[in-house]
Amino acid sequence: MRSKHLLATLFLLFPLGLFSLTADAITADQIAEQVDERDVGDKSIMTMEMVLIDKHGSKRIRKMKNYSMDEGEDTHTVIFFQSPADVRNTAFLTYDYDDSDKDDDQWLYLPALKKTKRIASSDKSSSFMGSDFTYSDMTSRNISDYDYRIAKETEVRGHKVWVMESVPKTKKVIDETGYTKSYMFVRQDNFVVVRALHILKENGKKKYLDVKKLEKIDGIWVATEIEMKTTRDKSTLHRTVLKLDNVKFNQDLDESFFTVRRIEKGL
Repeated sequence: MRSKHLLATLFLLFPLGLFSLTADAITADQIAEQVDERDVGDKSIMTMEMVLIDKHGSKRIRKMKNYSMDEGEDTHTVIFFQSPADVRNTAFLTYDYDDSDKDDDQWLYLPALKKTKRIASSDKSSSFMGSDFTYSDMTSRNISDYDYRIAKETEVRGHKVWVMESVPKTKKVIDETGYTKSYMFVRQDNFVVVRALHILKENGKKKYLDVKKLEKIDGIWVATEIEMKTTRDKSTLHRTVLKLDNVKFNQDLDESFFTVRRIEKGL
């Protein structure tokens, strides 16, 4: 199931007027296609707060600014870290390509080293900035890379959902994502993915994603609070809470903002 980049994962919208299949008739592949075709807005700017919580409950809070825009069929995104001091001016740039045969590009600027690191495919299953999200979570997943089935139907917070099982078709996809299997909880009324369970390659580890707060902003569903937690054998190892604020679409952005040179310059 495709989830463009992290913010696209949080926006997850499908316009109901275009959906003509009934809940009883729809197939797993059709659900995956509908989620993939959602409108997530364009030229967006927002503030983000990332709360890192270890197994003892200790918290670290990071403040970021996120910018994103479409470039043709592709999506370019940049995240600037603003605080605390140890991550200030760190920046992360993603080119999320629509072409499934083209690997997405990612760069991380490290101000302490005054160096920009290109994220290799072999590193994409690694933690993004110490969080429970991976670099792979920040980019697209091509729906043709997975086999789908509807595992069951249930409810999440009073809304009917399909529980969609997705299994990677190749070892390459497993290695890049770190996930051997995922279950996506897709709301039947608006095709928002409101919950997910990821089974990791590492024995006994799982990740749980939960949309805690969902708002409609300029006609687009935005998950303004989301939690990802990593567990092993039912014990929570770490949690990340991501909160979005001041979400604005159709802002004055152009492609020159989304370059390696720009992230090295900073805000």
